[in-house]
Amino acid sequence: MIKLQVIGNLGKDCVTNTVNGKNVINFSVAHTEKFKDAQGNQKDKTIWVDCAYWTDRTGIAPYLKKGTQVYAEGTPELRTYPKNDGTTGVSLTLRVVSVQLLGSRGSEGGGGYAGGGASEGYASQSNAAASSRVPSAGDVTEPIDDLPF
Repeated sequence: MIKLQVIGNLGKDCVTNTVNGKNVINFSVAHTEKFKDAQGNQKDKTIWVDCAYWTDRTGIAPYLKKGTQVYAEGTPELRTYPKNDGTTGVSLTLRVVSVQLLGSRGSEGGGGYAGGGASEGYASQSNAAASSRVPSAGDVTEPIDDLPF
């Protein structure tokens, strides 16, 4: 099996469809690399990866908005298609196994969502936890050096 991992920003809001009774979330991830050419000029190269996330857990869909940074992993597929000029084009597609929200433009952090076992309401749960009262040092009764895992 070949595994592909992608970190980048969504180019547009995701689209959720039902195909043959199964849910699929489609989104595109862009990654831009900066480099210098032979003359020393700064250049940008953007690679787009079309993603298809086949899942019954569509609770992440409202969070997959344009500009959101995500981590997605899965199996790569190459698709060919006819272009308007008669040549054949190729696109890189990712059949997503798991996706995680890393953040969005204008936010400092992000929630997470792993396709394997995290609950759909993770983002709302993390927001609720963040707004709850943080205990002071005097409230902590457990030894500080013990890790909970």
